[in-house]
Amino acid sequence: MEAPTEELSESLVIRSLKRFRDRFFYNTCQLESDSNQSPKIPVEDASLLDRIPVDVQFLILTLLPPEDICRLGTTSRYWRALVRDPLLWKYFLLRDMPHWSSIDHVTMPKLEALASDICSNDLQFEERVEGEEQDNVSKYDYMAEYIKGHPACRQKWQFSRPPYEVVTSFLTSLLPSSEPRYAMFGPGIEQLDVSMVTRLMHAPDVLPVAAIPSGRQINGIGSGISYTYNHQHKLNILTLYSTNRAERDRARVGQYSVNDKLFTSEDTDPPSCPMFIPNPQVQEVCQAVSGFIYVANAEPGKGDGQVEAAKIQAVLSPAWGSTARPLLVLSCVSRERLKEDLETDAVLRTTPTGARGRTPSVEMAQRLRLPQLPNPWMVQDTVAESLSGLLDGISWLLRYSGLRI
Repeated sequence: MEAPTEELSESLVIRSLKRFRDRFFYNTCQLESDSNQSPKIPVEDASLLDRIPVDVQFLILTLLPPEDICRLGTTSRYWRALVRDPLLWKYFLLRDMPHWSSIDHVTMPKLEALASDICSNDLQFEERVEGEEQDNVSKYDYMAEYIKGHPACRQKWQFSRPPYEVVTSFLTSLLPSSEPRYAMFGPGIEQLDVSMVTRLMHAPDVLPVAAIPSGRQINGIGSGISYTYNHQHKLNILTLYSTNRAERDRARVGQYSVNDKLFTSEDTDPPSCPMFIPNPQVQEVCQAVSGFIYVANAEPGKGDGQVEAAKIQAVLSPAWGSTARPLLVLSCVSRERLKEDLETDAVLRTTPTGARGRTPSVEMAQRLRLPQLPNPWMVQDTVAESLSGLLDGISWLLRYSGLRI
């Protein structure tokens, strides 16, 4: 399924908010003439913040981070109802998702709900008054989905372990443990102008090289490179290239695809649905590793979603190991685009993908069909030149491999 392309204009949201406020206070005025009911908020008791123009209220909401919007909802019954507007949070989702630096199998929004008819949400909100029972409440909580998916909220509101678990984790870290091993593959390690693998091997301030083990050799592939995370945890990464270096260099300069020697293509019906089988050496790798790192090319206009998704599904097949093994997708670009370059690039400024000069993490998850996988997964924006974002992804990968981080 493709990401939703429907745009939700500011004017539509403001119009919905205005109708709600008019209805909210209009209803309270009507209630004043009924002796059997008491008004919720008499108009004359409305605060100054309640009375400011709706478009200014909307502007205030757009400038606040999500946690402050929630706090604003605690100031009055009117604002409590206002900030729970599903259309408002749907607008925030469509506006902010292209800028999220990561997404995972737990926090991925349901894009089919975002593609639903916005008019139904408009009516639901227009008819809502604080305290009323609703028969037709939106089945999709856009507010909850936004807070769950926003990277800043995920980091700030992570579950904190009780003290005894922290002590147990420290004691466990003193015991020798097996070094987790990961297979890394994907077009992002071959097609970009900056080699992420080379940068990784020469970045002791990010992920220092611990050793190049001589044991645990896999025929034709080697034993990988061991790195140290946070001066405490070691991990081993086996890099799988689709072909030899000379062919990769020629393909990168000539901007053409190479014959991938990691997989064998299967005949499918229809032919438009590719299927692959890892070659015997790759199958041996898949059986030996604790998880996978897929480096995707996130530069605009790059990547073949169907082929990439089929290759990911091939290595994650239950035939090679447990479906509990995690998949980290490094959504990688060569280097960050300068703000001046983005402002002068008319094409990038008119497309959601080009808003940051890269494919958004949510769109990358959809392109690779990650929501269909049984394995835990995460997409993390990464830059090959600076390796920014890499440690966040490695931290997630180690946690889902059972290590205490």
